[in-house]
Amino acid sequence: MPCYEIDGLRPVVHPTAYVHPTAVLIGDVVIGPGAYIGPCASLRGDFGRIVLQRGCNVQDTCVIHGFPASDTLLEDNAHIGHGAVLHGCVIRADALVGMNAVVMDEAEIGAGAFVAASAFVRAGLKVPARSLAAGVPAKILRELSDQELAWKREGTATYQRLTERCLATMKECAPLAAEEPDRPRLDGGSVQPLVATKRAGD
Repeated sequence: MPCYEIDGLRPVVHPTAYVHPTAVLIGDVVIGPGAYIGPCASLRGDFGRIVLQRGCNVQDTCVIHGFPASDTLLEDNAHIGHGAVLHGCVIRADALVGMNAVVMDEAEIGAGAFVAASAFVRAGLKVPARSLAAGVPAKILRELSDQELAWKREGTATYQRLTERCLATMKECAPLAAEEPDRPRLDGGSVQPLVATKRAGD
C-alpha cells in the first residue's frame, strides 16, 4: 500500500486489519484490529490524527482528514460507505455513514446512528444515538428501528469477514480472456440492501 511517514510519524496498521494496496495512508493514522480499508481510500494524517478502532470499515474512495491538532475518531464497528468524506469528526460505535455522505468538523454521529447516503452533516452537529440523519443539510428525522440496527450489524459483520477473506486470499492477477464455463459465484454472505430486508419483513 502507499504508506508515508511525515515529520517522522508513520501510520500504524494492526496485523489483523486489511488495507487495500491502492489505499493511501499518511502520517498520524492508527488502524485497529480487524479493520477494513477499501480501494482508493485516502487517510491523510498530515495535520490531525485519524484513529480507527476495532472492526471498522472504510470503503472505496473515502477521504478522512482533519485540521491541525484535531482527532478524527471512528469507534468500534463504525461503517463508512463508498465515497464518504469525514473531516475532524467523531463516529461513535456501531454508527453508519452512507455512501457519498459528508461529515464535517466537530460533528458527532452517535452510537448506532445512521447518516443517509449523500447527506451533508454540518460542522458541530450532534446526531443522537440510534437516530437517522438525512438531507442537505442533514436533519434528525427519527429513531431507528430494531430491524434497521440488526441490518447494520449484519452488514458490518460481512465487512469484517471480508477483511479475513482479503488477508487470506486476495492477490493481484491478470484477467482471463474469456469467462470460464460454470463460473462459480463468490460466497459473500447473506446481507442484502435495506430496502429488500424491509420488503421481506412486510
